[in-house]
Amino acid sequence: MRKVISLIIAGVGGQGNVKAAQILGLAALKTGLDAVVSDVFGISQRGGAVISHVKIGEKVHGPLVAEHDADVVVGLEPMEALRAALKFAKPSCLILMNKRVIPPIEVSIGFYKYPPFDDLVKVLKQLAKVVIALDFSELAEKAGLPVATNIAMLGGLAATKILPINVNVLREAVKEGVPRAVEQNLTAFDLGFDAVAQVINR
Repeated sequence: MRKVISLIIAGVGGQGNVKAAQILGLAALKTGLDAVVSDVFGISQRGGAVISHVKIGEKVHGPLVAEHDADVVVGLEPMEALRAALKFAKPSCLILMNKRVIPPIEVSIGFYKYPPFDDLVKVLKQLAKVVIALDFSELAEKAGLPVATNIAMLGGLAATKILPINVNVLREAVKEGVPRAVEQNLTAFDLGFDAVAQVINR
């Protein structure tokens, strides 16, 4: 096991990446590991970019992931995934990305056009070893809880087996981290897990 695994969770305000980072930290502590979780907010807390830094391991030092040192980038929104990967991904990085687009304010007011999704994926594949892109928002909707995209992505992350955390421990952390709508959140988690497992096992 790596002594420390460094993760970046990127999204826009309101997508729940801060909550996802907290759940990962809780699961790490339940596993007997150190965990440090730090959040960096953009222009606004709802609609602006939000990046969560998560470091998990036997001994963790420093609150932030260094540039080009992330083992994992989880992107709840494609453009935010790209921005985070450009700054933090190491060549061996795993990128897990939600396909659902939330156009930033610059696009909404016509400053620039949102790039084609395939172009984003092409760049990401140049930055990382593995890129998995799925519509996790759709999976959350199937679970009956559209706001659970973040939880579906945690399930997907668990399926990659890159975390030094047992999947059942992570499910328990989800229960504690989002005590309301537990069943829907766990369903979203399981749907995310199964979807990524299918991609990996192709």
